[in-house]
Amino acid sequence: MELVLAIAIGVLTASGIYLMLRPRTFQVIIGLSLISYAVNLFIFSMGRLRIDAAPVLDRNNIDPAAYTDPVPQALVLTAIVIGFAMTALFLVVMLAARGFTGTDHVDGRD
Repeated sequence: MELVLAIAIGVLTASGIYLMLRPRTFQVIIGLSLISYAVNLFIFSMGRLRIDAAPVLDRNNIDPAAYTDPVPQALVLTAIVIGFAMTALFLVVMLAARGFTGTDHVDGRD
């Protein structure tokens, strides 16, 4: 499972960097989104990959190895919401810039 997650993070990061180096603004925004998804997966994986483990401690079982860390889950949830808002803001700015300049290239030239 860890190998699949590491490969997924690597593919998302590589695809995001490739798209960020493209000349069009929409591709840059999609690249930023892919990198943010890769960072979210990385943060989520730092909380240990546990299947069928509760994130909240029980009074009867105090063993910390039986639980997963809830902090990365909360961080990823917050990052998803903030990333969605930033993507919407970037799209609005991109549309406004395209209306002013008449092109969607990053440097403003065709």
